[in-house]
Amino acid sequence: MANQSAGDPLQRRTLTVLAVSQVVGTVGVGIAPSIGILLATEVTDSELWSGLARTASTLGAAILGIPLGSLAARFGRRVALASGWWISAVGAAILVGAAQWSLVVPMFLGLTLIGAGQATSLQSRFAATDRAAPADKAKALALVVWIGTIGNVLGPNLGVPGEALHRSTGLSVYGGAFLIAAVCLALAGVLVFLWLRPDPLEGRVGRMPRVAGEEKVRFPRVRLLLAEIRTSPQARAAVTAVVAAQVIMVVVMTMTPVHMHHHGDSVTLVGITISLHIVGMYALAPVVGFLADRYGPRPTVTVGVLILVASLVVCGLASDATTGVIVGLFLLGLGWSFVNVAGSAMFSQAVAEDNRATAQGGLDASSNLVSAAGAFLAGPLMAVSSFPVVALVVAVFLVPVVVALPTPAYARVGD
Repeated sequence: MANQSAGDPLQRRTLTVLAVSQVVGTVGVGIAPSIGILLATEVTDSELWSGLARTASTLGAAILGIPLGSLAARFGRRVALASGWWISAVGAAILVGAAQWSLVVPMFLGLTLIGAGQATSLQSRFAATDRAAPADKAKALALVVWIGTIGNVLGPNLGVPGEALHRSTGLSVYGGAFLIAAVCLALAGVLVFLWLRPDPLEGRVGRMPRVAGEEKVRFPRVRLLLAEIRTSPQARAAVTAVVAAQVIMVVVMTMTPVHMHHHGDSVTLVGITISLHIVGMYALAPVVGFLADRYGPRPTVTVGVLILVASLVVCGLASDATTGVIVGLFLLGLGWSFVNVAGSAMFSQAVAEDNRATAQGGLDASSNLVSAAGAFLAGPLMAVSSFPVVALVVAVFLVPVVVALPTPAYARVGD
């Protein structure tokens, strides 16, 4: 199936369904970076475990990214995306009970499963490019990223309606918040399953080449991603940029609620801070997509790297003031947006068509897996040092991106 222009009615329908499901689903996904971490702090009474809570949801996104990508390659985006939203809804439902009765094991199980929503949200942006013309891929991807701003901003603030449910039903505040998240995630899956027709990968599913001895290999599809990285400098540079930005963003955002809670900031203020961070991540995504299509990924990623450096400097030097944390987190999200949108569009353009869905799942899984490791280590590091030290240490991940920037592989997307 040939790529279609932005005016194609099938592409418009695809973008509409993806956009609506993103808004609804990301309301549930957005709860993990704030209320999920605070729940872990309350249940375990440990700052170290609060960092592990974010690790659990990120690890869940990493673990489920590859099978969801493989599911898309074999059965289409509709089945894969709907399944991802529903798995995440199950996780949120488990978290209702974990919050209500302070259960540690169900809490981590629920946070791991809710990570499927993060993986699904990420794969939705790639689904937007399946029918797009090469020159429109970044804009289509950025549109789906941008529309998720609404849900991602609302998600961290579900503690407010959670308090209303607490008063009316007796559920704990966090339990009520996760109940709302579960409903939103389940609804997102229904929307995709019913209306993402025809499937964006129609005519391509079921064609993924098999790896020799596949039935004996536990994770054979990782090989497809590695093959793309080895053979394509463009794909290699894109993976480097996307993974680095994801690690930096996850690590710093993970420790922010803990840092603010330690300084006496309220749950409401923590939610507002994370929401403004998410505004930075998504609000300007269409502008970033336009820049990537118009001027190419290389300068777009360069701008993102500079913004990330600025955010880490602010977090390192001005974190004693709440205003400094808010500014640093907003810049962190904005820098991530520049690098992620441009790098993802470049990767989508670089990989072979038959391998695309699975390789994209592999990219998301890899970035989330490395991010989970970073978040896991961030808790102990912050316990023995401070939030500014964490912010400055993760700056090392920008080094390989800077090394990769001079490569001529950063041609304009669609050329």
